[in-house]
Amino acid sequence: MEFLIIILGLILDRITKLWALKELSQTSGVVIIKDFFGFFYLENRGAAFGILQNKVMLLSIVTSIVMLSIIYYIVKYKPTSKILRISLALIISGAVGNLIDRIFYKYVVDFITVHYKDIYYFPTFNIADTLVVLGTILLAIYLIKEDKYGN
Repeated sequence: MEFLIIILGLILDRITKLWALKELSQTSGVVIIKDFFGFFYLENRGAAFGILQNKVMLLSIVTSIVMLSIIYYIVKYKPTSKILRISLALIISGAVGNLIDRIFYKYVVDFITVHYKDIYYFPTFNIADTLVVLGTILLAIYLIKEDKYGN
């Protein structure tokens, strides 16, 4: 199951980023919901929220260490919790998706924008980022449940 989640996440991430590279990079973007949601091409040369700009090697090394640690954990401890396995698979999938960009382009392709008029703009992101966030939320839920019930 984890392998399937990782592969499907990577495929979805690659397809959407290739679309963004081909289509969005040649336009001024696509508005989906005026003053709220759209697709606009952005080359992110840093990490989340634009921190660590132009630190491709550092970000690639840290990502690789985190992924290898998660894989080691899965192989060594063979977790039985479905939510834990899904959360770790989502995190790996998203991390690999952005790592591929850093290795091949030296930046991460971002294109999803959420904002409120011109008042607030959430940082532009991509499917890989979404997978990491969803995986992290599931992991937090698992850890809270584990702590609360001792399961």
